[in-house]
Amino acid sequence: MTDHPTNDWDPRDPTVLEDQRAAYDRMRDRRPVAHSDFLGWSLFRHADVTAAATDHERFRSATRRTAVPNGMDPPDHTTYRAALQPAFTPEAIGRFAERCAEIAGSLLDRATREESVEIIADLVNPYAHQAVCAFMGWPVEDWNRVSRWTHGNQEAAFKRDREAGAALAAEFAAYVTAILEARRDGSEAIDLMGTLVRTAVDGRALTDEEIVSALRTWTAGHGTVAGALGLVIRALAEDIALQDRVRAEPGLIDAAIDEILRADGPLVSNNRTAAVDVAVGGRTIRAGDRVSLMWIAANRDPEAVDDPDAIDLDRDRSGNLLFGTGIHRCLGEPLARMELRVAVAELLRRTGRFEIIGPAQPARHVYPSNGLWALPLRLRARDPS
Repeated sequence: MTDHPTNDWDPRDPTVLEDQRAAYDRMRDRRPVAHSDFLGWSLFRHADVTAAATDHERFRSATRRTAVPNGMDPPDHTTYRAALQPAFTPEAIGRFAERCAEIAGSLLDRATREESVEIIADLVNPYAHQAVCAFMGWPVEDWNRVSRWTHGNQEAAFKRDREAGAALAAEFAAYVTAILEARRDGSEAIDLMGTLVRTAVDGRALTDEEIVSALRTWTAGHGTVAGALGLVIRALAEDIALQDRVRAEPGLIDAAIDEILRADGPLVSNNRTAAVDVAVGGRTIRAGDRVSLMWIAANRDPEAVDDPDAIDLDRDRSGNLLFGTGIHRCLGEPLARMELRVAVAELLRRTGRFEIIGPAQPARHVYPSNGLWALPLRLRARDPS
């Protein structure tokens, strides 16, 4: 086993960015534990990713800056996650589902007046970011601002532009803090901001810094929701038989979303830090080294999934890593699932068919996202009979 990491690949290479999913498949098959200057160690196999994600003793999540709760390890992670969990109960998500349907319906009312539509610009981005504004308790008309933060943070992460990232973080913190000041008035509002100002940890109220940190994570997560929705719509537009089946059987929407995003995920990876020296796949990862868990490669690992390119709605979904696994499995998963389900259901209900009319391989985002920049569709009206 080597003690000296080599630069086995470059995730920023144009050939990788042209098709990240295919590039990660190649790495999983050729060098399943690889090192790069950009990502540190990358794990590509389902078994290795799952093992690291569920071993918080050897692979730590704690970060230097406050990151509630994702950038914490037990016992702090356990305490904060338990305090925040009530915001994502089935009751809380159920109350919000009708509002999401209203947002999706309003956007689709406008979009479906035309035979062709740019679905990313006209539905996906505004829906995901209007929904997060409504859930947070922010003015829905601020959705463009939220979208700009999301994409700006992705670009800053890719370019390692700390100055740009810090500026975006400061702007976001000022925005949230101003709203918090107005909300700390005993308001009984049931949106997320109202919930957070009433949330206590160890007998004290959450600080503004802690609330800003949690909201930064969840806001960024809605960039992933937008990426996921675009990928689901693309897959349904490419496979008309699948689209027709799910339209006829709406009870299959959740299975279709899970399976489509297993095969083509919106989020490339999450990070950990090795707490001790650990051997993985014949390589030595040293204590303190950065480790990237490559979700979209793991979810397409033929050792874990038969025929990983196939969209099989009857497939066992228990090993799907779309929302992670272990104690850091996405806290906002119920919200994301509901938002995706509602948007897909509304699109299917309001159309008879939709087909891609743009390039066969639409332009993709770059690391850490794998979403679509654009997706032109031809819409066919639903047969009134």
